[in-house]
Amino acid sequence: MRGSYARLVIVVAMALLVYACASVSRTLVAPPKIAGAEFVGSEACADCHESKVVRFKGSTHSLLVGMEDKAINIGCESCHGPGSIHEESGGERGTIVNPRRSPEACFECHLDKRAQFSLPHSHPVTTGPLQLTTAKVSCADCHDPHEGAAVIGGGTELTSQADTCERCHVAQRGPFVYEHEALREGCVTCHSPHGSPNAKMLTERNATLCLKCHFQEQIDPNTILIGGRDHSGFLPRGTCFSAGCHEAVHGSNVDSSLRF
Repeated sequence: MRGSYARLVIVVAMALLVYACASVSRTLVAPPKIAGAEFVGSEACADCHESKVVRFKGSTHSLLVGMEDKAINIGCESCHGPGSIHEESGGERGTIVNPRRSPEACFECHLDKRAQFSLPHSHPVTTGPLQLTTAKVSCADCHDPHEGAAVIGGGTELTSQADTCERCHVAQRGPFVYEHEALREGCVTCHSPHGSPNAKMLTERNATLCLKCHFQEQIDPNTILIGGRDHSGFLPRGTCFSAGCHEAVHGSNVDSSLRF
């Protein structure tokens, strides 16, 4: 029942987004530009990329393609740019925009994600300020714009979103003898994958993150109970994990309190 409600919310949100994009007469997003190239339509792309074009019809991104007279249905070229030169050259490299090599095509629509990747702690998708960091991963490593839900492991897929994270973060995969139950809810319960002002891309600072799930009770001015144990002397030290108490936050094979 809970899953059905969540899917209903997603469908309604997507419908509202499509309506919002289709109810204006001005340009909201401009496709990438390629000098000297013209739009040829998705049918031309299908000659070489048939599997991509066929699967795209069932993707979440396909719902955003306008079909009315005031919207230009340019399909593939919305993200890859006009494809005439690419087609004429037989698919020569450098004649089409490849979002896997640069996130700028994605940022044309996802402006909030550009801002998140500029936060102090983020995945290395963009080149950081003063060239201190270089891009090492791309949006396509976690998202599939051509098929199904844009988030790999999202929607009704049998795999989970955590499986996507664990392809790189293998040390956090487990299984563990003593599992942190938060893992069952997914990595995004504690981490903001695009970027965060907090270390390790955490969604909250310090013990605030842990206390969202672990009930804190103050029974008198000098006693703060968490998990039935007085923590009043531990909380000033820092976070539950950085203070050296619960270091194995993803899971442990030897300690049920995830201390090590």
